[in-house]
Amino acid sequence: MLKKIKLGVKKNLEIFALFLLIVITITFTSYYNYNKKKVFINYSNLLDNIYFKKSFNQILNSLEPRFKKIEHEIGVGETFDKILEEYSVEKSEITQIKKELRKKINLDKLNVDQKFQFTIDQSSSLIKEFIFQVSNTEKIFLTREKETNKFDQKIVVTKLNKDIVYGESIILDSLYKSATNKKIPANIIIEFARIYGFQVDFQRDIRKKDSFQIMFEVFLDDKKNIIETGNILYANLKLSGEDNSLYYFDSKENMGHYDKSGKSVQKALMKTPINGARLSSSFGMRKHPIDGFNKMHKGTDFAAPMGTPIMASGNGIIKKAGWCGGGGNCVVIKHNSTYQTVYAHMSKFAKGIRKGTRVKQGQTIGYVGSTGKSTGPHLHYEVIVNGKRINSQTLKLPSGKTLKGSERKIFETKRIKLDVLKSEKIIGLN
Repeated sequence: MLKKIKLGVKKNLEIFALFLLIVITITFTSYYNYNKKKVFINYSNLLDNIYFKKSFNQILNSLEPRFKKIEHEIGVGETFDKILEEYSVEKSEITQIKKELRKKINLDKLNVDQKFQFTIDQSSSLIKEFIFQVSNTEKIFLTREKETNKFDQKIVVTKLNKDIVYGESIILDSLYKSATNKKIPANIIIEFARIYGFQVDFQRDIRKKDSFQIMFEVFLDDKKNIIETGNILYANLKLSGEDNSLYYFDSKENMGHYDKSGKSVQKALMKTPINGARLSSSFGMRKHPIDGFNKMHKGTDFAAPMGTPIMASGNGIIKKAGWCGGGGNCVVIKHNSTYQTVYAHMSKFAKGIRKGTRVKQGQTIGYVGSTGKSTGPHLHYEVIVNGKRINSQTLKLPSGKTLKGSERKIFETKRIKLDVLKSEKIIGLN
């Protein structure tokens, strides 16, 4: 009996020990998982902490790669040396790069918005590669050679294919909007406005449902992207049902646009030096909007959106491009011994526009702004004849030349060819 009791206790003790071991295992496992989850939550909260994120990002940003690629667009007043010095390029490097680039370009006359890029080895401040964009179709590549440590120069020219594009539209709102809706490039629209600017006031002469036709050159890369535009070969601005057709004549001596009779549209000065503007204040006595008293308004004001391009109304030399007091940013052009023109309140000047620069008729010289004494964006335009300011809108300008003799015969042949080409474009044969 006693032996049976001992055997029973022993058997139950083993079961109790096994049970106790299972309980202890489950307890420790639960505790471990609880602590593990708590640590995970703490780490998650740390990673989500905004201060930790900022610190971590600052550390990552400070770890820059050895080779850094830099792209730069030239701004007003910047020089080649100054730009590279700002990127901590050694003077000896700058001298070496300038020596290579001067073989192809004049670094003393850089254009605003011209671009270049280079790759610099930050461990030594040496430039590994330098690319200078000369034009839309030409780039200079400078690559450092490991053996000589000098630059190898390579000029890459993008081959372009010429195509001729035709477009037409009814003018429902403005010429510019109607043309852009037809995907006509902006510089072609500006050129279109320039050649008609001698005879058409775009604010007063154009009516709704007038129309235009245009045929112009484009130059495409291998992917059919328009890289450059060429000449307007044919243009027609139909006003109140009347055609005003113009043809491009590429004679060296008489290059330009002519009407059907061989008469050039070009005159001494354009009638309106801005496209898409409205006449907001004419020449004469008026109450000054800022000064508040009556005074002579010795110019013509054209209201236009901020940034609208302003054109030189004739060939000439810039006498001034700077601040003109109440006129804000202004440009003064001397066309000849008789004519001068003034363009005021500009937001900024076009690239390369400075005193002494020679400009061509229709060239963009600045952009509409509201600088100086001005209540809103507009162009204040003055025409000075023999030192006296006169009304530009009533000024009678000399007519353009008319082709004669052999030049007239050559023009007639080219005019017929352009008419045939236009017809083929319209019906889709070319």
